[in-house]
Amino acid sequence: MIEYLLLAPVLTAVSCFFAKTRKQVEAVSLTGSIATLILGLSLVAEVYRYDIIITWQNSLFADAFSAFIVLIVSIVGFVSSLYSIGYMGHELEHNTIDMKRLKMYYVLFHSFMFTMLLVGVTNNLGLWIAIEMTTLVSALLMILYSKKSSVEAAWKYMIICTVGITFALFGTILTYYASVKILGETGEALNWTSLLAVADQFDPTIMKLAFIFILIGYGTKAGLAPMHTWLPDAHSEAPTPVSALLSGVLLNCAMYGVIRFYTIAIKSTGTEFGSNLLIVFGLLSIGIAVPFILLQEDYKRLLAYSSVEHIGIIALGIGFGGVFGIFGAILHMFNHAMTKSFMFFGAGNVLQKYETKEIDKVSGIVKSMPATGTMLVIGGLAITGSPPFSIFISEFTILAAGFSGGHIIPSVLFLLFIIMIFAGFFYHISRMAFGVPKPEIKTGDMSRWMLGAMGILAVFVLVLGVYIPPYFYEMIMKVVEIVR
Repeated sequence: MIEYLLLAPVLTAVSCFFAKTRKQVEAVSLTGSIATLILGLSLVAEVYRYDIIITWQNSLFADAFSAFIVLIVSIVGFVSSLYSIGYMGHELEHNTIDMKRLKMYYVLFHSFMFTMLLVGVTNNLGLWIAIEMTTLVSALLMILYSKKSSVEAAWKYMIICTVGITFALFGTILTYYASVKILGETGEALNWTSLLAVADQFDPTIMKLAFIFILIGYGTKAGLAPMHTWLPDAHSEAPTPVSALLSGVLLNCAMYGVIRFYTIAIKSTGTEFGSNLLIVFGLLSIGIAVPFILLQEDYKRLLAYSSVEHIGIIALGIGFGGVFGIFGAILHMFNHAMTKSFMFFGAGNVLQKYETKEIDKVSGIVKSMPATGTMLVIGGLAITGSPPFSIFISEFTILAAGFSGGHIIPSVLFLLFIIMIFAGFFYHISRMAFGVPKPEIKTGDMSRWMLGAMGILAVFVLVLGVYIPPYFYEMIMKVVEIVR
């Protein structure tokens, strides 16, 4: 099952390369995305049944946490592929890109999907390689338009994330050094399944140092402050479907790496050391996002700084610990992925209609694009944690964990930060959504493909705010047990 899941996006990317026409490449891409989604859901069902799957000489595995990441990648990848048909088709029709670039986009899109799926199912410290692969492929997607600003953003992304991933490599080497003393110089000393069994015997000092390197390294890729500086540029310059994948999925993949190492480190160091670091970096990320959201002039950068905030919230939930803290953090990973992708799709619709990313130059979206405008208002409320939407549930759970766990000052700061972010974020969204559109803006929404993709994500945003299906709840609880 794991091999088939990884093979699907690879075959799709190769098939897109040999496609001749726009209809062919879109049909191949959509078929491949559906296949990846079905295989991803099948893997989730298998893990639910057997708890853990190990294959390929122990180098690939899937437990509940792996399946959770695969689920996020598969769903957001599918809706992004659906959205791409309308969005990239519009770019082609308006000569923003040519057929060659369209094909290259879909080849890289599915290659990117492969690298993120690989992050979730890698059963060893080679996770570092998989995360580095995501950097290389996503950087090529950022420069699709070959604009000066996108090339600069891609270079900034490559340089900062490469420095970060070097820190992660040091952390990986230190973890291997600690494991070799117990397991010997064998391949088993690299596998998660082996490391977890003996992690309580590792040298605490080495593991503390290793976790610091890991947190800085993978935290850079996740967008944790102060290593977040690449994120606003990269997310705002990439094609909108890629922005959704970067913000909704790639950041979660990097946090997955942090949390995996956290589960190993706490067995030898105790929970206090790692938890305190996550609380500090989490609060710093949320706090730094506040002024940039309040004073933002570019709506795609607004969404990017929102991602810095939400990655900080996930780190804060893991740091607070306990069943509620970890449950809230894991649920928030899923909720943020769905809601932020939903918002980026809305931003993409606005960008193609108004041909600007400046907030001051956009108004009256509800009148000019009724469906997009309505969903954008809903998304603005949802992404800022308003009830009764999905993110409210996960944020409230994390906040409750903070107060009940005795983390009073961090919890109060968290509450103050999200109140300020709500005020600033929704002020910008309301300015764009309401008012009178300029006379040159014609009334009418974007393509059905784009609205359909937003509609699918809207279901998750609305339903998970009032109801968590038992199967999904059990899956998250299994992840909570792994992290604890």
